[in-house]
Amino acid sequence: MTITVFAARRILTMNPSQPEATHIAVRDGRILAVGDLAAMQAFSDTQWDERFADRCLMPGFVEGHSHALEGSMWEYPYLGYFPRRDPDGRRWAGAQSLAAVQALLREQAGLLPPHQPLIAWGFDPVYFEGARLDRLRLDEAVSDRPLVILHASLHVMTVNSAMLELAGLQRHVDVEGIMVGDDGSLTGELQEMAAMHVVFETLGMNLFETVGAPETLWRYGRVARNAGVTTITDLYNPLTDEGIAALKAVTREDDYPVRLVPAMAALAWSVEEGIERLQGCLEQGNDKLHFGPVKLMTDGSIQGYTARLKWPHYHDGHANGIWNAPPETLREMVEAYHQAGLQLHIHTNGDEAVELMLEALEGALTFWPRCDHRHTLQHCQVIDHAQLRRASAQGLCLNMFANHLYYWGDIHLRRTLGHERCQRLEPLASARRLGIPTAIHSDAPVTPLGPLFTAWCAVMRQTATGQTLGEQERLSVAEVLEMITLGAAYTLRLDHLVGSLEIGKFADMVALDRDPLASVPDALKEIRVTATVLGGRVHEAE
Repeated sequence: MTITVFAARRILTMNPSQPEATHIAVRDGRILAVGDLAAMQAFSDTQWDERFADRCLMPGFVEGHSHALEGSMWEYPYLGYFPRRDPDGRRWAGAQSLAAVQALLREQAGLLPPHQPLIAWGFDPVYFEGARLDRLRLDEAVSDRPLVILHASLHVMTVNSAMLELAGLQRHVDVEGIMVGDDGSLTGELQEMAAMHVVFETLGMNLFETVGAPETLWRYGRVARNAGVTTITDLYNPLTDEGIAALKAVTREDDYPVRLVPAMAALAWSVEEGIERLQGCLEQGNDKLHFGPVKLMTDGSIQGYTARLKWPHYHDGHANGIWNAPPETLREMVEAYHQAGLQLHIHTNGDEAVELMLEALEGALTFWPRCDHRHTLQHCQVIDHAQLRRASAQGLCLNMFANHLYYWGDIHLRRTLGHERCQRLEPLASARRLGIPTAIHSDAPVTPLGPLFTAWCAVMRQTATGQTLGEQERLSVAEVLEMITLGAAYTLRLDHLVGSLEIGKFADMVALDRDPLASVPDALKEIRVTATVLGGRVHEAE
């Protein structure tokens, strides 16, 4: 079998025994050797690839928390506050006022057949002062068809009166999360999964299940490739029969540009069904499909006021958030999945949610000790220092949503968290000082997929207005590069296969137009991905 030798200006390997190199040899999709030119002379029958000779090579980025919804949400109009580009390169300007939101909705409704429901996404009410978006404001924009607005956090939606009537939501006011105004009428706002499910059921579709469509998975893969990602998660996959079949078929395609890790949505199944289903998937993967994790949702989002915060709760006095299941049920689920030998990835945005899960995991580990379980707390925006020490003692991993600092830092400072808690927002340096295995993520499509931007957030800790939050929690460039490669791979139990460039691992790389270690830290977000390599196969970025 021919050996391909890739040459680069500099290779950052993430291998502490050999941090740098200039050449890498690949055979059968795996790394045969890493070193300098002289080290490659030991091989015969080699094919030399010089296309990256003026580039910097790194291990392909590993995105440990994102969603295949990034591949399906762009089928609907984007209403976010910040401009974004879709997978086809179209720039969406976003909407910075409620009037702009209404105008965009009227425009999009005019493009649809009569009475066809309009779905839009990305709206973030926390950026708009004054009255909150409700059904009446939506009715002003669109009243002749059902209208559904999914918020940026993916934890809240707002619908118009036509959708309320179609779904008969007045009959479901006892469901937690269906919001009612002071006058007793429905506001049109639906918080968290149980409330939103009523709308999805009425429409005969569930956005969270669109991740099972092959075209969604392909679009997701292309977005990942363009961001330099070679291993990506779908951290809330219902693992339906159709979805499993699609995952297997798509990842078997030679051209599919990423390795995919779907995490089963625990709340989509009873505990018994979920354990049986996930265990049945474990042997159905392939080199580009890795089953294993289970995702448990506890609370919501801080910026959406649905996260659970410890006293004094929200800085501006807003009521505390919502549990996605009763706390006792969440504890029982942790114990059951842990006892079954499965790895939990647990959404814990607020510190009260962190506290609940630390207690649940402590109990599970006491009764059923497990070495190297790698249970991972996800987001944990304001995990405090006592909780960090408990997480370290329990052998937990953390994956923090560093992009929060930029997109919501100003809002957290002024409205939701206040000054002191914002100094420990995403306390990455503290986690590292305690030796906790830690990764950082984008939570796409909540924020754009882009590990270098996420790394920039963790290094600079700047908000959208340029304020620095938590100077003592800043990391070095070298530290964040480890978090978006080997650190993330560790949380997925894949560090023996990806995350660093070492002999025997998959030949997964990203080519960058600049060397991140030779650039000023503030330039991280400007570095361009030119290509990825997956198992030795080159995929040019678009």
